[in-house]
This record gives sequence, structure tokens and C-alpha cells, in this order.
Amino acid sequence: MPVKNTIPYTEGIFSTTITCYNWLSLIEKVHGYDIVYNWFNYLRADGHYIIGYVIMPNHIHVMIGFTKAKKSINTIIGNGKRFMAYEITKRLEKNHEEEVLNQLSRTIELSRKQNDKLHNVWELSFDWKHCESEKFINQKLDYYHINPVKGVWHLCESPIEYKHSSAKFYLLDTQGEIELTSYAVVIETGLQNAQRLPHR
Repeated sequence: MPVKNTIPYTEGIFSTTITCYNWLSLIEKVHGYDIVYNWFNYLRADGHYIIGYVIMPNHIHVMIGFTKAKKSINTIIGNGKRFMAYEITKRLEKNHEEEVLNQLSRTIELSRKQNDKLHNVWELSFDWKHCESEKFINQKLDYYHINPVKGVWHLCESPIEYKHSSAKFYLLDTQGEIELTSYAVVIETGLQNAQRLPHR
């Protein structure tokens, strides 16, 4: 799946945002929070760190400490998007959400249809920021945690009331739906000093 810019690093701490196609609340519609947690657990099992996150009804913010791997970071995230898209689509089909499925299939480019892609579950690109300092990491985590409280969502009164975020971990030192690794621990590994891909 394309991104606006290739992540030019082999490892490091990155804040990433993955958004449902056309900002549709697909995660909420299929109760797909567990699908996202399954991807997080897969990343952890592969040696990467989940530092913080918030799963909103139609987008995901997650901070990941990527360790060196055979695959590029772009490929790792692209594979995650494919996995989650497949599971979300399966639930839409099971729930007979024909109108939504039609909406997700109308804009598939011909080239992608030829590659057997049937639905656009996510926006084609994802956003990323390299987290090089503790100050920037804290700014991003604060933004994640306030997301459900502010703006059009207002899903809760306080960040710690929202189940699908890392707020409790950082504010109350309590693990939630998934085991997290504190950014302080990840910083000690030196990952914030990310290694760039060699110039070609």
C-alpha cells in the first residue's frame, strides 16, 4: 500500500496514523478494535515495541519502536494494513453491510482490481513522524490520549476513561488491552537514533 513518503530508516521510533477510507467509522462498525490489537501483538512478537496508541472509530494513532528487520518499515505497515483490511471486510460481509462494501469497492483502481483487490478499507497512504526526542514523544502521546476527549468525538470525559488507548499506562502505570513498553525503556535501547537507509 502506498505512502506519501517512503520511511528512509531501517529502525527507529515512529508515530504513525492509519485512517479508514473516506474517514468512515469502519473500526467501530465491525467492533474491530481486537483486529488492531492482533496486529499490535504480531508486531510485538516480531521484536518491535508498541509504545503508545489510540484506536478511534475511524483511525489509528500508534507509536512503534521498529527494530532492524529484513522487511522495510513501509512493508511492515503495509502488511499490517492488508491484514486488518481483510479482517474488517470479512466482518462487513458477515454482517451483510452491502452498502458499505459497495462504497469501498467503487474507487478501486483498475490496476488494483487486476491484483484481486476488491475494497479500499484504508486511505492508500499513511502518515508518519520520526520521534527523535523525548519532548516530541510526549507531545505525540498527549495528542493520542486527548483525541477521544476533544473535538467532534467526545467519547469520554477524561483520557483514562477511554478503553482503547495507552492513557492508563502512562497516567496510572496500568497495562490495558495490550502490553506496552514505556518510551523511556525504548529510548535506552538507542532506537530514537534511527539508522537511515543507504542512499541508492
